[in-house]
Parts: sequence; structure tokens; C-alpha cells
Amino acid sequence: MDILFVADPLESFKIYKETTFAMMREAQRRGHTIAACQPCHILWQRGSNVKASVRRIVLTGDSPNWFREEPLESRALKDFDAIVMRKDPPFDSEFFYATHLLEQAEREGAQVFNRPRALRDHPEKLAIMEFPQFIGPTLVTKEPQAVRVFHAEHKDIILKPLDGMGGMGIFRVKEDGLNLGSVIETLNQHGTQSLMVQQFLPEISAGDKRVLLIGGVPVPFSLARIPQGGEVRGNLAAGGLGVAQALSKSDREIAQALGPILAARGLLLVGLDIIGTHLTEINVTSPTCFQEIADQTGCDVAALFMDALQAAVRP
Repeated sequence: MDILFVADPLESFKIYKETTFAMMREAQRRGHTIAACQPCHILWQRGSNVKASVRRIVLTGDSPNWFREEPLESRALKDFDAIVMRKDPPFDSEFFYATHLLEQAEREGAQVFNRPRALRDHPEKLAIMEFPQFIGPTLVTKEPQAVRVFHAEHKDIILKPLDGMGGMGIFRVKEDGLNLGSVIETLNQHGTQSLMVQQFLPEISAGDKRVLLIGGVPVPFSLARIPQGGEVRGNLAAGGLGVAQALSKSDREIAQALGPILAARGLLLVGLDIIGTHLTEINVTSPTCFQEIADQTGCDVAALFMDALQAAVRP
């Protein structure tokens, strides 16, 4: 196959942990050809197919010069066998526009994973609200008073922006309500931005588990991201310690319930975040943790993904 990865700049990759790199490495190992571009390199001109300026690359196995490339070329996206959308959040207006360009490419015959419409339809914080049986007490609002009422009921709460990633902008407010007003003002920008409020889950001390779904099927191991040094956030980007472990009974129950639903909507790869027995996020833009799980368990997650991608691509 000829595969295009739409991602962040290749020069920014930390290849020892980068999931997109793991996908590329497995694709090349199987004899597939690889190209890469950023969303900003995609263009659509009147009367023409959606195209992109792409970098054709070959992985070298070396670091820091881990790839070599050929000169830039302009290609119609429909001419690739598969397009893997791996741009990291935030899901801002530019990401939104990129999904529309990719959706037009789909209409022209391109095969995009995850599907652009599915990316738009599943904002990573809000998507959990469709599955209330698996989540803890949760509120989405712009209203400061609604947040105060939620805090009065649940005492110990987490507040977060709807467009954050890597643990950015997450606050905990305990029963004393210290700084609640300031936190609300910071997150909702004086009533102009929605935020999410959730009951604090003490099980975070055992880790915020990333459970991967590939083609609707759960990977047998999760990565528990355990907060360190007094932090409330387990995100690896916030200094959390990643510990791979077998799925628990409740992990598997959630994954098996959501997997077929999300896969049917065009989400080939999904990262469920689970604290204790509660679903806290559904990550669809660029789920990670392939290499951490593989390094600690020997489970080749990139191979599972490539199996699913090959099976999903129409001849």
C-alpha cells in the first residue's frame, strides 16, 4: 500500500515514544510505502481534486536522523491507498477545516482513517456523555452558578477545558472551594467558553488508564498513567508514570460495549481513558501509547493496527 500520514512536523517526533512513528515503522516493515504531510499542506482548488505537498520518506533506523526524504511532490489524496490522520489536538478551527478537506477527498475516492466526519462528531471530552452508564457525575456548562451547584453537591471536583490535551488546564477544587471562582473565570473566560466538571475520582492514584480500541477490538493491555509528585494529572505529558497492565473486567466491559459502536462510525483507532471503573474521555484524533505498551508487555500494538488498516482498505 501507499500510505499518507497527516501529522505534526516529522522533526518534532520523539521516536522512542511516538505512536505515529511506530505505525510508520510497521508499515515499512511490511513493504508499504510512506509519505507524510501536515494539514497546512493540503489544498483544494476549484475544478481540481484535493491535493497535498507530501514528503516521501524512508525510515533509516537511526536517531536523530531517523528518515530520509525525496523532494516534495504534489499528489491528489485519492491516489493514496490509505490516509492516516494523526494530527495532535487541539481540535481548533484549523483541525476542523482539515477534516472538511479530507472529507472532500473521501468523496473523490480517498480512504481516510479515522474518518473525518467521525472526528468531528466525537469531541474527545464531550463524547463520553453519550454513554452515561459508564461515566461518573459530569457537567458541561458555561454557567458559573451551575458549576457552584455541582461543587456543592459533589464536594471534590475536577474542572477542565473542552479543547485541552495532555492534562493542560485541569484543576482540582476540594470541599473548601478554595479558588473555585478564579478557576471558573480562567476556564470559561467570563462566560464565553464551555467547560467540563466531573466528580473527583480517588482511583486516579492507581492511574488514568489508556485502553486502545483497534477496529472495535480492545488491545489486551492498557497503559495506566500514574500521577507523580503530588500531581492530580496522570498524563504522560504532565509527568505521569506509564505502567502497562492487563485489562480489568470493567475495562473490558466498557471497551467491548463501545468498540463496535465506534468502529461502525469510522473510528479505526480509539483511546478510551478510564479511571477506576469510570470512562473519562474518548480520544479519537491521535491516540497514543503504542510503544509504551509494546516495550513493557511485548504486545505489538503497531502490528495490530496495521492488520486492521490493511483489512479496512478497500481494493
